Amino acid sequence: MPAPHVTVTRRLLFNAGHRVHNPALSDEENVRLFGKCNNPNGHGHNYTLDVSVRGAIDDRTGYVHDLGALKQLVEEVAVSKMDHRNLNLDVAFMHGIIPTSENIIVAIWGLLAPAIHPAALVRLVLWETSNNYVEYTGD
Repeated sequence: MPAPHVTVTRRLLFNAGHRVHNPALSDEENVRLFGKCNNPNGHGHNYTLDVSVRGAIDDRTGYVHDLGALKQLVEEVAVSKMDHRNLNLDVAFMHGIIPTSENIIVAIWGLLAPAIHPAALVRLVLWETSNNYVEYTGD
């Protein structure tokens, strides 16, 4: 019988600032579309990132993926590059991208998906506030 496939999730926290601004639009249009999120000096969030991976349970370890190793990988590949940074100015993988939660999560996926194995990245959830989150499954 093949090993069961299970999804496991690791939660990580980071803090970052950003300004939601589209340079192709007028200042007035940016303010109209993005409101207080378009503050010229930016604003910050205490983000929560849930990283879910799916795979077969390893007979030797009983794990789909070692969650400590997953945490280390996610911190190295993504979180350390964003934590206590300005997403508009300091984060290379966000340059030229409007740093909405939607765009941030897609960019994080692009970094993590090829790095996670033998399990596969199946879902990311990024909480911007306790009331707002986005999720992405790679499609």
